[in-house]
Amino acid sequence: MINQHRSALQIHANDDLIVALVDLAVGEQIRLRGKTYSIIEPIKAKHKFAGRDFSKGELLTQYGITVGEALCDIRAGAAIKVGNVRHSAQGYQANNVDYEWQAPDVSALQSRTFQGVRRADGQVGTANYWLVVPLVFCQNRNIEMMRSALQDALGYSNEAHYIDYARNLVSAYQSDLAPVQGVSQGATEQVFANVDGVKFITHSAGCGGTREDALSLCKLLAGYIHHPNVAGATILSLGCQNAQISLLQGELAKLDPEGNTPVLWFEQQQYGQERVMLEAAIEQTLQGLAVANQCQREAVPLSHLRIGVECGGSDGFSGLSANPLIGRVADKSVALGGSAILGEFPELCGVEQNILDRCENDALRDKFSSLMQAYERHAAAVGASFDMNPSPGNIRDGLITDAMKSAGAALKGGSAPVSDVLDYTQVLTKSGLNLLCTPGNDVESTTALAASGANLILFSTGLGTPTGNPIVPVLKISSNSTIAKRMPDIIDFDAGPIISGESDLDTLADQLMELCIATASGDHICKARQLGQDDFIPWKRGVSL
Repeated sequence: MINQHRSALQIHANDDLIVALVDLAVGEQIRLRGKTYSIIEPIKAKHKFAGRDFSKGELLTQYGITVGEALCDIRAGAAIKVGNVRHSAQGYQANNVDYEWQAPDVSALQSRTFQGVRRADGQVGTANYWLVVPLVFCQNRNIEMMRSALQDALGYSNEAHYIDYARNLVSAYQSDLAPVQGVSQGATEQVFANVDGVKFITHSAGCGGTREDALSLCKLLAGYIHHPNVAGATILSLGCQNAQISLLQGELAKLDPEGNTPVLWFEQQQYGQERVMLEAAIEQTLQGLAVANQCQREAVPLSHLRIGVECGGSDGFSGLSANPLIGRVADKSVALGGSAILGEFPELCGVEQNILDRCENDALRDKFSSLMQAYERHAAAVGASFDMNPSPGNIRDGLITDAMKSAGAALKGGSAPVSDVLDYTQVLTKSGLNLLCTPGNDVESTTALAASGANLILFSTGLGTPTGNPIVPVLKISSNSTIAKRMPDIIDFDAGPIISGESDLDTLADQLMELCIATASGDHICKARQLGQDDFIPWKRGVSL
């Protein structure tokens, strides 16, 4: 049980690290679980202090698990920092455990629905997009040309303000006058009312790497093209690259054997002149959009929610507020017959035993262990390791070791049993909690979550990050109210009241669930979409050749 003082918190009864909720001064007395702690050096909010004296080499505990090792003697009440602690995590083994899950009460949600987009094969989306994507980086310029031609003409551009602002400044410069503020020509009216947008993806892959990377890219793109949020796609190819059209068509056929998703194919080396190809691509894309516009949203059960969970720009409060809050919503989704997808395998380092104990069978335990060990070997082969995962921002705001970061990050997955384990680019086929092997990199991971079938992503942040996705709504949840107030244009939901004591996990979980339903119905437009934050980075596992 969490024990909280107004200025500090002990997460688990066995923890010997205490989290400062506010800045603590030397001499302050903190009383938790009947014990008084004296602060012997300044402790910044979000950071930890020692709950007892440590000798060099002793292990430190938070969330009830090992999160580090003392590099030197540490006195009770002293700050935990890079200079006195290093990463250490407990071992794990695949035991056959009879895991009992207490599912949350979702009786009030059983009859609820959201306004989803139902596809011919039974999939249900939370949006209706047309996708324009290159098979190889050589086509990025042509993608940008199509973007320039179509976005504003169709009423999907969010750049009108900046275009008018720049024109105003240039005009003022040329006339030697002060800029006129607030002048705007306004945005073009949306042409296709039932199409949420045309999404243009660019990337740096498709050739020059290993054949495995080319295949991986095609699997990733197939997941996007066949995604329930995608009505159809326009594919631009050069012709001679590793990621051949036939390779993508083969992967797409595995996901969509009936060919329900319309795909338009254009290969520049066959067309000859770029202008001829782009004019054909633009014309046929408009024809495809006219068909996609016939789609109508309809009421569907909440069991069709597939919630991807992610964190980025994490701080010392992320594991206390935003991550467990997301975990509560993930559990609700699973209890309703829906799905949750937890990735970022480097940020499961130290919590493997808990994950293994929750796996439904030995095959899942073996697959998870194998993927984690293979990832660790791959990192070691290039002179890296999981303990390098925390960024300077993470460390500055209290996440000193990877195990500390992982212990809080894993809470996004809730407490449900693990129903499946997926390798990168594998598509979700089972309801329940799914594990997906992705990097810890925010965008590489959200890119993968969407490809594997997430139709909504919940993303926690303590430092603030604008990350979004081209085809899946990404709701940003702040771990603290300060960042929610400072960056309101990127934060959708504030979990800070959990830290201040103004609210609790259950209350905010109900509120966040309502926001999920509104977003899935198209009634709430997430901040990332408002900003046009369409981040897409494939995970390059191989080397460049």
